[in-house]
Amino acid sequence: MRIGELAERAGTTTRALRYYESRELLPARRAVNGYRTYDEDDLRLLQQIRTLQDFGFDLEETRPFIECLRAGHPAGDVCPASLAVYRRKLSELDALIGQLQGVRRQVGTELARAEAELPGGPEPRCELSDGGYGDGEGYGGYGDEWKEHRR
Repeated sequence: MRIGELAERAGTTTRALRYYESRELLPARRAVNGYRTYDEDDLRLLQQIRTLQDFGFDLEETRPFIECLRAGHPAGDVCPASLAVYRRKLSELDALIGQLQGVRRQVGTELARAEAELPGGPEPRCELSDGGYGDGEGYGGYGDEWKEHRR
């Protein structure tokens, strides 16, 4: 199949395929007429790349999975190098989750502090309630004229 058909079947662009080719993730085969040619195995490689990228893997992290498929394995994640990438990615995700949990705790603490200050303090001013013009009307300073116009 030609590059346009492969791109369509894989749900990507011809530009992306050329980039993958330049990064040696996709083979660069040419027909006698000079057109790039691809087969079903190439579609499998692209599906593996796209799935891993959907999971947050960068392009270089897909390389061991692609090499595993090229070696003739039925799946790209049955080789030791692929498993090592999975382990690294899980470790990264665990670290990010830990960071996000810390941020969540901080935001929760700030919310609790802010709510505790509300009962005895001044009424908070909401910019959205008066259109940002301070007239209390919520119509951008047009008052009754705007109300009539809106009817």
